[in-house]
Amino acid sequence: MKIGFTTTFPIEIIYAAGHIPVDLNNVFVTGDAKKFVEAAEFDGYPRNICSWIKGMYSVAKSTDIDAVIGIVEGDCSNTHSLMATLMEEGIEVIPFSFPFSRERDLIIREFDKLESYFNVSHKKVIEAKKRFDKIRKKLIYLDELTYKENKVTGLENHLWLVNSSDFNGDPDDFEKRLDKFLSEAEKREPIKAEYRFALLGVPPIITDLYEYMSEMNCQIVFNEVQRQFSMPYLEEDIYQQYLSYTYPYSIFHRLEDIKIELEKRNIDAVISYSQSFCHLQIDTMIIKNHLDYPVLAVEGDQPGPLDARTKLRIESFLDMIRY
Repeated sequence: MKIGFTTTFPIEIIYAAGHIPVDLNNVFVTGDAKKFVEAAEFDGYPRNICSWIKGMYSVAKSTDIDAVIGIVEGDCSNTHSLMATLMEEGIEVIPFSFPFSRERDLIIREFDKLESYFNVSHKKVIEAKKRFDKIRKKLIYLDELTYKENKVTGLENHLWLVNSSDFNGDPDDFEKRLDKFLSEAEKREPIKAEYRFALLGVPPIITDLYEYMSEMNCQIVFNEVQRQFSMPYLEEDIYQQYLSYTYPYSIFHRLEDIKIELEKRNIDAVISYSQSFCHLQIDTMIIKNHLDYPVLAVEGDQPGPLDARTKLRIESFLDMIRY
């Protein structure tokens, strides 16, 4: 079975049960994203609803997904309504929650429910984790090649880390291609850039943000949430792994990790990215209050390239930090 999901969750359970997890976000953004959005709006989704929600709805409805796991706590509140519309279309939906309180007992309960649903033993789940940790160690090295050696671009870093959410449905093939990429990247000359940027927030729906920043002589050396998808802490305990994972919890939990990484990566400035009509836009207010770095808020709506206004704002921001 192909099990779609709305954001990163314990994929170890799905693989251990013999199924294939599919990150609906990745299918959406790598496909004909505008058509997916249009199809959802044709079915009645409002204009002022996040494009990711509309994209995931259309992907789940139009592709060979057998069921969808919706993250009903720790992600977008619109997921509740997304799941309702998928149920209306006859698609099986399964809830999973990241408890806001980050209590161990509560995350264990969520694991137990999902393992029971898929009739898989916790022992097999742990075996899957050990297998994936071997790949995750290599992704940590890829990240180091980005910010230590300057041999991996921000876009390449983004693509590899974001696809670690489901390993493209085939961990063995993912690892094989990753090994090849790392071998090639090691031989490159270091990238030279005027400024080192961090990109905070959800992966951008804007298709050319990384290329434009490169044109502006800026290198993005920290992709915050994408890195979190790769489970970078390598916790031995799987419950702790998903409690350490920062994205589904408080902005203050995220900031603990962000501050460490900004200093470690010698960051000059920060882009705080958020999606239009998303509650995470409010987090940018807190981020600006807690970081001693220049912060530019960038908002994306529909899938596609940067608009002229956002390009001008980026150029003005660069002028500000330059002078």
